[in-house]
Amino acid sequence: MKLQRKNRLRALSLGAIAVSGALALTACGSDDTSSGDGGKETNANANIKCDDAKGQLAASGSSAQKNAIDAWRKVYTTNCKDVQLNYNPTGSGAGITAFLQGQTAFAGSDSALKPEEIEKSKKVCKSSQAIDLPMVGGPIAIGYNVPGVDKLTLDAATLADIFNDKIKTWDDKAIEKLNPGVKLPSTKVQAFHRSDESGTTDNFTKYLKGAAPKAWPYEPGKSWEPKGGQSANGSSGVASQVKQTAGAISYFELSYAGEGVKTVDLKTDAKEPVKATVDNASKAISEAKVVGKGKDLALELNYKPTAEGAYPITLVTYEVVCEKGNKADTLAATKSFLTYIASEDGQTVLKDNDYAPIPAEIITKVRSTVADLS
Repeated sequence: MKLQRKNRLRALSLGAIAVSGALALTACGSDDTSSGDGGKETNANANIKCDDAKGQLAASGSSAQKNAIDAWRKVYTTNCKDVQLNYNPTGSGAGITAFLQGQTAFAGSDSALKPEEIEKSKKVCKSSQAIDLPMVGGPIAIGYNVPGVDKLTLDAATLADIFNDKIKTWDDKAIEKLNPGVKLPSTKVQAFHRSDESGTTDNFTKYLKGAAPKAWPYEPGKSWEPKGGQSANGSSGVASQVKQTAGAISYFELSYAGEGVKTVDLKTDAKEPVKATVDNASKAISEAKVVGKGKDLALELNYKPTAEGAYPITLVTYEVVCEKGNKADTLAATKSFLTYIASEDGQTVLKDNDYAPIPAEIITKVRSTVADLS
């Protein structure tokens, strides 16, 4: 009984910390619409300017950044109590659609806006257009569940053949060649991909096309093109399938790997296979170039980075917002929230939750652009 009472007191203590600003890291098996309360901690007393921010702030889109949004929301709403931030992780494609229809204040997307989407945005962004603000970076991990295999190395061509349904079992010769000395079972490969339109899919397929063009004949995109494999909705959906299915493999942000999900080391041109870590992703993202025009800060990622230890499958999530012509009733809250997440405090939260902060030279431009939103 004493031990139970001690545990209850400890739980209450942790709960108090959560109320004062603990950060959420959603369990990989949870549903994308969960609140993500509980997990890692941070300082709730961030230097946040609420200004006149108040009311409902609705946004939707990328499920890749859901865990980051959960963490930011805890700190932000602790400081700005008059704002209710509702973020629905519907996927990048659905998020952009909702924004272009005027349903949300901003959208989260793991792919920059297409020219036709920018053109459509001129209807909702009066006298202006939508712009891409890179806010969240990170590695796309390749999670796997192969009984008895605690370490696995794959390369782009082998991954392409796995997800193109050409490699059927885990003891395939191509996999054996990359993993000498590892006892691989004859377990059937169960490759899972996203069922919804996803910027994560877009970036993953860009990597396959860029690093193994002969093995991946499809054009990159938010929708999955190959016919084989199985599907699940959202990052948490595919991560959950990997965790519970023997022989499974899929792609999702590192923050969804969580406890119990092993991740693949990638063989690149570097001397040693590269692990999916925040620091290794940062090395690759630092090679990104701004290719957007004007205030648009769309980036061009390098899927074949040259730096030693750079993890090649990365993504950047953009907050998509009107440069001008934002709705008057949500402008103050939008600027206040985006100012916080682009700040040094906000970007520090990312690394604490298995995301990569945006490189300094880029996030500085983001801060300046947010300050000028109207």
